[in-house]
Amino acid sequence: MTEINEKKFDEQSIESVGAKYDKHNQELNKPKKFQWHLDLSEHPPEIFNYTLYLSVFVFGILGAARGYDEGNISGNIVLPAFKQMTGLADTTKSENALANLKSNITSMVQLGSIGGAIIAMKSVDFFGRVRAMQVVCVLWIIGTIIQITSSTVGQLYAGRLIEGLAIGQTVSIGPVYLAEVSPSVIRGLCNSMFAGAVYFGIMLAYLTNYGCVLHVPAQIDGHINQSQWRYTLTPKIVLAGLIFIMSFVFCIESPRWLLKKNRPDQAIEKLSKLRHLPKDHPYIIAEISDINEQVMAEKEATMHSNIISNFREIFTKKSIAYRLFAITGLAQVLGQWSGANAVTIYASELFSLAGIRGTDTLKMSAVLGVVKFVSAYLCAFFIIDVFGRKRALYSGLSLQMICILYYAIFLTIVPQAKETDAVLTSSQKRAAKGALAAIFLSGTGWTMGFNSIQYLLGSEIFPLNIRSFAQSLVMILHFGNQYGNSKALPKMMLSMNSYGAFYFFAGVCCLGLIWGFFLPELKGRSLESIEEVFTLPWYNLRRCNSLVPDHSQIHKVRFTNSRGNTGFDHVQYNLDTSKPTDEFIEDLMRRDSTESDKKEDVEKKV
Repeated sequence: MTEINEKKFDEQSIESVGAKYDKHNQELNKPKKFQWHLDLSEHPPEIFNYTLYLSVFVFGILGAARGYDEGNISGNIVLPAFKQMTGLADTTKSENALANLKSNITSMVQLGSIGGAIIAMKSVDFFGRVRAMQVVCVLWIIGTIIQITSSTVGQLYAGRLIEGLAIGQTVSIGPVYLAEVSPSVIRGLCNSMFAGAVYFGIMLAYLTNYGCVLHVPAQIDGHINQSQWRYTLTPKIVLAGLIFIMSFVFCIESPRWLLKKNRPDQAIEKLSKLRHLPKDHPYIIAEISDINEQVMAEKEATMHSNIISNFREIFTKKSIAYRLFAITGLAQVLGQWSGANAVTIYASELFSLAGIRGTDTLKMSAVLGVVKFVSAYLCAFFIIDVFGRKRALYSGLSLQMICILYYAIFLTIVPQAKETDAVLTSSQKRAAKGALAAIFLSGTGWTMGFNSIQYLLGSEIFPLNIRSFAQSLVMILHFGNQYGNSKALPKMMLSMNSYGAFYFFAGVCCLGLIWGFFLPELKGRSLESIEEVFTLPWYNLRRCNSLVPDHSQIHKVRFTNSRGNTGFDHVQYNLDTSKPTDEFIEDLMRRDSTESDKKEDVEKKV
C-alpha cells in the first residue's frame, strides 16, 4: 500500500513539475506586446553606460567621412572658382564632355572607396577595429591635404582617390565594431549611429558650403578667389584629427576580435569594461560563453582558411551565398539605385530644376542636410530597434517612392521651371514647393529605410570568421553601385530627360518593397543566434522568430528585481529553457520539496 501511495505521489509530483515547467517555458517564449520604447527590463542597467556610449560615439561618427565628401562635392561643383580650376566652366566643351568631367570629379572618391573596401578585407582583422580606424584617419588627412593644395584637376583626382581609400574602409570598420560591442537589445540603435553620422557629415558639408559662399568673397581684386572652395575641405582634417585622438582615449577593442586572436583574458577584461560589470558576473560569463562557443566552432571549421577559402566558402555554401547575393547584395543594388545618392550629390542641381536660383540652391541643400541628419537619428533612437528592421524599411521606402514619383511627375508637367527667366502660374508655383518638399521627405524616407538596413544587415548576418571579409565584399558592391550611379546620373538626366531618371528610381523603390517582404526580422537577437536563423529555407526566413527561438545564454539571465539593483542575489540563470531536462525537473522537485517542508514547519508552529 505504501509503495502504491509513493508511486502515486511520484507521478503527481512529476505531473506537477511538468505543468510548472510548461508554464515557465510558455512565459519565457510568450510573444511580447508591441511597445513604443525599448524593453530593457531583462538586462542589467550597468551595461548601458558611458564607456559603451563613448566607444559607440567615436566609431559611429566615423560615418561622417563619407557623408561630408558627398555633401561637400555637391556644393563645390556649382562654385565658380571650383568650376574654373577643374574646367567645368569651359564653354568650348560639349554638354556630354562636361557631364563626363563632372561625373569623374564626383565619383572619384567612390572609385577609391572600392579599393578601400578591398583593403578592409584584411586590415580590419589584421590591425583590429581600433587600430584600423586610426590608420584610416591618417590616410583621410593625407588625401584631404592633396586636394586642398591642388591646382589641376589631375591632382584633385589623386587626392579624392586617396580619400576614397580611407572612406572605403570606414564602412567596414564602423558597422562591424558597432555590431560586435553592442548589447543585442540596442544593436540596431548603435549601428544606426554610423548611418546617421553620414548625414551629420552631409549637413556639416552643406552648411560649410553655404557659409563659405556667404562670407568668403568669390573674387578678390577682379580675380576668382580659389580659397572659397578650399576652405570647404578643411573640416575633413578637423574631423579626422578628432576621431584619431578620441580613439586613443575612449575606444575599447572588440572582445570578439580579441577572442578570435586567442587573447581570452583581454577579451574578458574589455567586455567587463564595456559592460561595467565584474568579470565573474553571470551576464559577462554568458556573453563570453556565447562568443567563445561560436569562435571555437568556426576556428575548428576554418583552421587553414585564407582569402581563397573565404571566397570558396561564400560561393559554395548556399546559406552564406544567399546572405551575400540575395540579402546584402540586393540591399546595396536596390538602395544605391533608389535615387537617394543622386539626391545627395546633385542636390543643388535638383533644386534648380524646381525653380530655385543662385545661392538659394546651397541654402536649400543645407536645409536638406539638417532634415536628413535629424530624421536619421530619430530613426536610430525611436524606430530601428523599437519598430523593427522590416517595418522601418517598409515605411521609409514607401515614403521615398511616393516622393520621388511626385518629383518625376513635377518635372514631366512643369519642365520650364528650370529656366532662369521662367514665369510660373500660381498652381505651378505651388507644385514647385511640393517638389521641394518631396526632395526633403525623400531624404527622410531614405534614412528610415535603406540607409540603416544597408549597413546593419551585413554586420549582423555573416558568421564571425568571415564577417569583416564578407562586409568588405558588400561594401565593394556598395561603392561600385555608388560609383556607377554617380557616373550615370548626369548622362541619365540628358538621355532619359530629368523626369525619366526619377521614374526609374521610383520603380527601383517598388522592387525594394517586394524584396523586403522576404527578409528576416533580426531585432533583439544575439549575433550568435542569427546563424541558426539561416538554417531555414529562404521562404521561411520572414517567420524566423516563430520558427527559431533565440537560445543565446545571455537571454537566459533573468533579473527579478526592480531596475537599479543587479546584485548576484537578484539574478536567475536558466541553463536551458528549450526542453525539460532531468536536472531541471530535479531542481523544481527539490524546490517543491523545500517549500512543502517549510509549509509543514509553519503549520506545526501554528
